[in-house]
Amino acid sequence: MEWNKRFEYPSSTRALLDGKRHYDVGTQTKLPSVTTILSETQSDEKKASLKAWQDKVGLDKAEQIKNEAASRGSTMHAILEDYVEGKERVDLTENGKLATSMAQQIIEKGLCNVSEIWGSEVTVYYPGLYAGATDLVGIYNGRESIIDFKQSNKPKRKEWIDDYKHQLAGYAMAHNKVYGTSIKSGTVLMCTKDLFFQEFIFEGEEFIEAGTEFMTKVAQYYAQKGE
Repeated sequence: MEWNKRFEYPSSTRALLDGKRHYDVGTQTKLPSVTTILSETQSDEKKASLKAWQDKVGLDKAEQIKNEAASRGSTMHAILEDYVEGKERVDLTENGKLATSMAQQIIEKGLCNVSEIWGSEVTVYYPGLYAGATDLVGIYNGRESIIDFKQSNKPKRKEWIDDYKHQLAGYAMAHNKVYGTSIKSGTVLMCTKDLFFQEFIFEGEEFIEAGTEFMTKVAQYYAQKGE
C-alpha cells in the first residue's frame, strides 16, 4: 500500500444533537452523520425485525450483545487504523486479542488489494446535507473506492447489508461532490468473531442506484424534521 495524499480533508468534531451524531465541519450548521440518517429512516419492516430479535433474546441480553459487538468493532477499527498508518497496537485483553485476530484476517485477505491510500479515518461531507467518517479511501482492486471495515457476530449475505451499501454510496457522493472525483465503487471488508472473512463489493449501476436510494433517505430525514 502506498500513500498518496491527493486531497486536503477537513478537520471535524463530532457532536450529539438530540442524542444523534452530527459533525461540525466548519459550516454554519452541524451536519447529521450518514449513520444517523440511516437510523432515522429505517423501514417499519427493519424496526419490527429488530424488536422481534430483542423480544426473543430479552432486552438485557440484546443490550449486552450490542455492547460487546460495539466494543470489539471499535478495537478492531483502531488496530486497522494503526496498521494503515504504519503503527502497531498491542491489546492483551480478551477483547483485544480477538479483535487483533479479526483485524489480521482483514489485513491478509482484504487490505492486500489496496494499492493506494488517499486517506484513513477521514471526514467527508456533502455541503448542507450530511457528513461522515470513512475508514479508508483510495484504490481497491484497481478501482477508486470507499472502503469500510465491519465486524459481525455471524456471516452475512449481500442482500442483508443494504445499510452498508447506502453508507458507502453516501460517502462516495460526498467525496465526488467536494473533490471532483468519480468514485463508483464501495467495498466492505468484514470479519466475524469466528474469524470468517467476507468481502462485499458494490459498483456500477448497483452503486449508482444505492446513491439515489440514499439521497431519498436524506430527503425523508429532513422532511421528518420539518426542513
